[in-house]
Amino acid sequence: MEEETGRIAGGEEASVEQIEKGELSETLEEANPRIRELIDVVESVTGLGDFRKTLRKECFNLIRRMKLLLPFLEEIQDLEGHIPVDAVKCLSSLTKVFACAKKLLECCHDGSKIYLVLENEAVMGRFHGIYDRLRQALEGMPYDEMEISDEVKEQIEFMRVQLKKAKKRTDTQDIELAMDIMVIFSKQDDRNADIAILERLAKKLELHSVPDMEAETEAVRKLINQKAGQSSESTEHVIDLLNQFREIVGLEKTDCLEDPAVRKSLQKCPSLQIPSEFLCPISLEIMTDPVIVATGQTYERSSIQMWLESNHRTCPITRQPLAHLSLAPNYALRNLIQQWCEKNNVQLPEKKTTSTSESSSVHEEKISSLVQNLSSSQLEVQRKAVTKIRILSKESPDNRIAIATKGGIPPLIHLLSYPDSKIKEHTVTALLNLSIEEENKKSIAKQGAIPAIIDILQNGTVEARENSAAALFSLSMIDENKVLIGLLNAIPPLVDLLTNGTIRGKKDAATALFNLSLNNANKARAIEAGIVPPLLNVLGDRNLGMVDEALSIFLLLVMHPEGRSAIGKLSFIETLVQFIREGTPKNKECALSVLLELSLSNSSFVLAALQFGVYEHLTEISRTGTNRAQRKANSLLQHMSKCEQV
Repeated sequence: MEEETGRIAGGEEASVEQIEKGELSETLEEANPRIRELIDVVESVTGLGDFRKTLRKECFNLIRRMKLLLPFLEEIQDLEGHIPVDAVKCLSSLTKVFACAKKLLECCHDGSKIYLVLENEAVMGRFHGIYDRLRQALEGMPYDEMEISDEVKEQIEFMRVQLKKAKKRTDTQDIELAMDIMVIFSKQDDRNADIAILERLAKKLELHSVPDMEAETEAVRKLINQKAGQSSESTEHVIDLLNQFREIVGLEKTDCLEDPAVRKSLQKCPSLQIPSEFLCPISLEIMTDPVIVATGQTYERSSIQMWLESNHRTCPITRQPLAHLSLAPNYALRNLIQQWCEKNNVQLPEKKTTSTSESSSVHEEKISSLVQNLSSSQLEVQRKAVTKIRILSKESPDNRIAIATKGGIPPLIHLLSYPDSKIKEHTVTALLNLSIEEENKKSIAKQGAIPAIIDILQNGTVEARENSAAALFSLSMIDENKVLIGLLNAIPPLVDLLTNGTIRGKKDAATALFNLSLNNANKARAIEAGIVPPLLNVLGDRNLGMVDEALSIFLLLVMHPEGRSAIGKLSFIETLVQFIREGTPKNKECALSVLLELSLSNSSFVLAALQFGVYEHLTEISRTGTNRAQRKANSLLQHMSKCEQV
């Protein structure tokens, strides 16, 4: 532990041990620098402004509690004579707690958004650790000896009571975010629904523009430097997710360890500074073919084309809508770059080639023709049209928007009820692809597709059933659709697919059921539909690779009274203990979360878990488990201790 110090007369440093033994006291003049430091910390964190979205509430709560101490600190400054020994000790503790709080708040203000959400529980643990230490620091304060006013004493006492009551939530992380991340990092087959999850994550983390991504990349680079090059699974996940987000906004991947503004061909000249106007704002690489967009900004041709082909119709820098998509060569800048390279003996990288594609007008005309053919009176024409639309809707965001804009959704919905099973299969898959776009999600549901999708989920071919489940998952990302899908009785056929489907079908059903069960009414519907037995079967079949998904659904269900009643059996408690004992690190985290939620609702579950030998495993995990697992295990151990006292 770092040695804490307190300033004493004569300018020497006194250890906290000396202070705690009552050997030292301070004059007001000697204490004032410490008090001023505390006040300065509060003022500095108050001026930080906005915080990362996922931790914004906790940051403001912590600052609010720190600000409550300002009147108390100001009253101490107005005292005369010596400050009591106990007050010196408390101020010394407060100094260290405030320093930790400032560091944490700066991390939540400037740190990597991806890292903060991946390590949400660990970060939340740091918040609650600060709350505990803040409460302890205030408990021994001799308010009466210092003649602190009754008003300030009441304010401090009220805050101490709040801190004492503040209990860590069972799952501090946004449960939807947690499941999205679990799906992204699972080994499931790569399908379009995963793109939708990535887009939802990017939106929640506010990482949906080029400036956002450049700031995040720099934050990740600083994070890696702070870790001094240490490799960890968490760091690998941060970089992996960062690169997936970069691709969404049209940026190239980065390893975050090299200066992205310096290509390998230029790294032999570390002292050479490339003029910033020569670098593409998107790729941050020296431009070989600079072009000007409608707003007057210049980009590397291949980079801006990638941006435009990803369905963006705005300027990456100004965020202004583009009046047209024409790209004008910037010959003047290209000549300047070439002259600079020749003067500095730098070889330009080879010009990136771009693939040619059909002109926009021809492509849209082709899509219009296909949409018209969906309503043809000839079966073969319809079949070819829906097959082609299925393929096009998978290829790019441009195609998905064009199909919807040209009126493709209503005839596709009509084809869902067509007697030909193959047409149904292609149609529901095309709608799955189209639903990746947010506006299409709303349109598909609004125009009445959900009942027909549910019918195919019940009666379609194997692939059609799987893609119907995936479509319902994609549509359920919108909260109002969660409610609608539940009301239209989609949950029973999803439970049936979870019971009798292929491995892929079970995974699709589980993902859809998780998303739907975020709605409280749907939890009850899932329990009534008999979700518990097939979920238990999934837990028992580890070859499926769906243990974490099943436990995540169980965690949602045990938050509902009917769920706790249906799930809280001895055999289930024994299964949880087995995963806590011998599961993967993620298995243990999920199982601990479920057991903790059950135990907080009914102490009999604690006793059952103890009978199955959970205690020794909890103590082991509290020492050696992952950050999340340690916090869950410690919470369970604390709860068990309270139950024993009762």
